[in-house]
Amino acid sequence: MPKHSSALKKNQISIRNRRKNRISKSSIKTLTKKYLTTINNLNDLNCKNASDNLSSVYSVIDKAVKKGILHKNNGARRKALLASRMKRAVNL
Repeated sequence: MPKHSSALKKNQISIRNRRKNRISKSSIKTLTKKYLTTINNLNDLNCKNASDNLSSVYSVIDKAVKKGILHKNNGARRKALLASRMKRAVNL
């Protein structure tokens, strides 16, 4: 346990940032799962819904990269994976 006040403050800040980062990462995972379920049940009605979900996932990923929660290559990799899943589902 830190004794100096600056170390205590730094510890509190790291805990606060960890909570915020976990919320953001959790929302990315939730939206990704939602998007993948719409892709798996793809038909004419779900095609627009899937593209809407894709744009919302892209938005959240971009915001996380901008805030430094995710590394830019990690964000790009996730987006590429989602795009390839969409392309594969449309071609089936």
